[in-house]
Amino acid sequence: MNHTPRSNRTHIAVLGRRNVGKSAFMNAFLGQEMSIVSDTPGTTTDPVEKSYELQPFGPVVLIDTAGVDDEGELGEKRVEKTRKALTRADLAVLICEVGVFSRYEAALVDDLQAARVPFVLLAGKADLADEAALAAFVADLGARFEQAPVMRFSAASTQDVERVKDALARLAAARGEDLPIVADLVHPPAVVVLVVPIDKEAPKGRLILPQVQTLRELLDADVTTVVVKERELEHTLRHVLREPPALVVTDSQAFLKVDADVPPEVPLTSFSILFARHKGDLAENVRGVREISKLKDGSRVLIAEACSHRPISEDIGRVKLPRWLASVTGAALDLDVRAGHDFPADLTSYDLIIQCGGCMVNRAAILSRIRLARTQGVPITNYGVAIAYLHGILPRAIQMFPEAMAAWRPEDDR
Repeated sequence: MNHTPRSNRTHIAVLGRRNVGKSAFMNAFLGQEMSIVSDTPGTTTDPVEKSYELQPFGPVVLIDTAGVDDEGELGEKRVEKTRKALTRADLAVLICEVGVFSRYEAALVDDLQAARVPFVLLAGKADLADEAALAAFVADLGARFEQAPVMRFSAASTQDVERVKDALARLAAARGEDLPIVADLVHPPAVVVLVVPIDKEAPKGRLILPQVQTLRELLDADVTTVVVKERELEHTLRHVLREPPALVVTDSQAFLKVDADVPPEVPLTSFSILFARHKGDLAENVRGVREISKLKDGSRVLIAEACSHRPISEDIGRVKLPRWLASVTGAALDLDVRAGHDFPADLTSYDLIIQCGGCMVNRAAILSRIRLARTQGVPITNYGVAIAYLHGILPRAIQMFPEAMAAWRPEDDR
């Protein structure tokens, strides 16, 4: 619990064709034999992830990927895994063979630029190249891609490794901080109440990650925070607190009870709605949730979970959400649940996507899913927004977010 969660680390994808030295780069960067290095093409199959402290910036995750020029049936699957790894990249390292910048490298640059992912271009295996050819190649790449640091790289050169680390640390710092979870909404001496149900999905002896991260951010902001279960909320509001809290944040599954217990003048939202803003695009989620009213028999709904877990009897994505959807729409829906990184590239067969809060993945992963859905014209929302809508309390749950309220446009429902 003292380590930065992987979802809060800057993700750096290491990209290139087969045998350009991606795995050697990983090992040299990390200072350990993490990835297998071989002259045999296609040694790296699935993406390999490793957490690392990139000083002076901080915690990152490096992702070693398969070559984008892999061939054959298995090769195509490896390339698809690389493409999926790219969707969660905050930064990238693109390694080229000296003298070669092919359609593969050009396509990767196009993808990185389209996703607005800053990258470093490396002329790999520099110790094996002719110095004149190496210098000319680096100069040519520098002229073509002025926005990206371009440099020589040899895994055997400590100086080269340190230069790349410095360049990545600068790029990471230049990205700025992600949106806060809640600290911009309240200020000391405010009091915030967090409603944390202890149900079957709560890990024994622990709280789930969004609750922990929200609590920590409030403590860092010097905001007094009271944590209760839903059954103790009414007593706390009436008899423990001397004044109404500045904000109540609840687990989405307790929305109805908490809404009934919290006075109308007290702002109320959920952890999942906070994470819809923190990790993705809350306004887009609000626009997407309106499509629930259009669902009918046979409509296809994708339930997208960012993590993998063993479902329980009251699983939110597989049991509760489907039950609430059926109750509100009265329709026999075709539901498809996908977990982890198993997010379809072709979304056109779906009428709606309901994405989880995304606490276990980084913001880039959630934003890439939103961009893909928008490009293919498929509405997307998230668990918290959908649950608030299905319970009839969405306007209250988003009232403190002007962009989300503008996306809601309640006048359209008249």
